[in-house]
Amino acid sequence: MSASSDDAMMMDEAVLRVHRGGPEGGSPVDYRVPIAPGMVVLDALHSIQARQAPDLAVRWNCKAGKCGSCSAEVNGRPRLTCKTRMDSLPLNEPITVAPLKSFPLIKDLVTDVSWNYKVNKKIPAFQPKAGVEWKMDQRDVDRVQEFRKCIECFLCQNVCHVLRDHGKHASFGGPRFFVRVAGLEMHPLDGASRTKLLKDEMGLGYCNITKCCTEVCPEDIHITDNAIIPLKERVVDEFYDPLLMLVRKIRGA
Repeated sequence: MSASSDDAMMMDEAVLRVHRGGPEGGSPVDYRVPIAPGMVVLDALHSIQARQAPDLAVRWNCKAGKCGSCSAEVNGRPRLTCKTRMDSLPLNEPITVAPLKSFPLIKDLVTDVSWNYKVNKKIPAFQPKAGVEWKMDQRDVDRVQEFRKCIECFLCQNVCHVLRDHGKHASFGGPRFFVRVAGLEMHPLDGASRTKLLKDEMGLGYCNITKCCTEVCPEDIHITDNAIIPLKERVVDEFYDPLLMLVRKIRGA
């Protein structure tokens, strides 16, 4: 048999090194999975569930890259497993699949992301301006529409060093919710101000704009450039502008 034939046979299967276990502890387990054209990592996990480990815990829903449920760390990078093709990964070595690191582990690849919904409740909802004509320039529509694409996969939350490495969950909102605030703050018909919330409760100042959140976003939202940096500018203008601070001091505000 030729060397090329051997290589072809070897590429007919892959080894997935999947984390198994719960909060009390765990370890990776290797599974050999047959590979088919067009296969994604979620397909491989389903194959493991069907043929080798029916008790493997995996969160997923749509398998179309729109629900955000199947987030995991594939070869150390936060990804949607339903959008990560097997042929885009090196199949000559084990493919590691691990749970999101920034959130408490429930079992295997499933983490508890409920903290995110608690953060979401802190954000004041859209408050329409009184007596304003409901008419918008298309450029204003396009600006906020980008932020509506978020599927809440929480990959940006997982890769953010403030949460991942420093555990600032109690004092930091994270990229996903800076995106939500940006969609509200930049809406021309919204009358609320959330800059104090950003400064005092959501810890916007902790972000050092490394753009790691932007890099992992499956919806290609420009989180850092279009949401976080403009919000930082608003906070600085309102609370740290020396001229405005002088005016407030004179007025006794």
